[in-house]
Amino acid sequence: MRILFVGAGATGGYFGGRLAQAGRDVTFLVRPGRAEQLRRDGLTLLSPHGDATLQPKLVMADGIDGTYDAVIVAVKAYGLEQAVKDMAPAIGPDTMVMPLLNGMRHVDVIRERHGAALIGGVCKVATTVDAEGRIRQLAPFQELAYGELDGTPSSRTTALDATMQDAGFMARLTPTIEREMWEKWTLLATMGGMCCLMRGTIGEIEAAPGGRDFVLRLLDEVVRVISTDGVAPSPEFLGTITRQLVQKGSSMASSMYRDLVAGLPVEADQILGDLVSRAARHSLSTPLLSAAYTHLCVHAGRMART
Repeated sequence: MRILFVGAGATGGYFGGRLAQAGRDVTFLVRPGRAEQLRRDGLTLLSPHGDATLQPKLVMADGIDGTYDAVIVAVKAYGLEQAVKDMAPAIGPDTMVMPLLNGMRHVDVIRERHGAALIGGVCKVATTVDAEGRIRQLAPFQELAYGELDGTPSSRTTALDATMQDAGFMARLTPTIEREMWEKWTLLATMGGMCCLMRGTIGEIEAAPGGRDFVLRLLDEVVRVISTDGVAPSPEFLGTITRQLVQKGSSMASSMYRDLVAGLPVEADQILGDLVSRAARHSLSTPLLSAAYTHLCVHAGRMART
């Protein structure tokens, strides 16, 4: 199976790197600057599961000369529009397109352009790209889940699953991928909103006066929007993330918060703003979620001016 990873950053670089390390046919679609860096230094993974430096196959948008069996979109949500244009020549009538983006807005964007090629995907990994361009894994969990959005089995996802197995991370074909995508958004919006608005880790927020109550109220707002507009999270999932989000002494924080304090662009519109818009369509009150979104819009405005 020929696989094209659109992006070789924290997510695409990690999973694509592990697949390439396991001998799979993986190519990365990258921008010129990243291509130059990877050709010079290689793709380096620094991980609790073992370090590696690879010489990956690279292509730029104007160099795509054929279609792929699977195109895995692993860019930041604000880079989606350009990524959809760049990857178009790689998509044929039998190509699967699996996005690993945050939120759910990208589903409509890709479906409008590529229709039945779309399948669902969710990744669970904590990675970042350091100042030297290396991909550093921050915690040991690493999972990739995928499946048809309508939950039906298919030969194409079965073939994808076979390719993903035994590649150095947990890979899982699931009939509930759509619900899992909404569940991940539930966690990202709540953790991102709380950490960015309060400028702290889970443990720091829980320890502050009123912190636990704030987190639970924000989570309730997010769940009400997602349950009304999308697919409600399972009780088991809600129980797990509730314990996680108020865990005493936890040093965990969202990647959006890490980007914020580093002065980088954040996925405010896709993770929080889209939820605020969906809430408004259903006349749902979301004061904490809206405050977190406004806070990040101030950051975005300041970045735009500087």
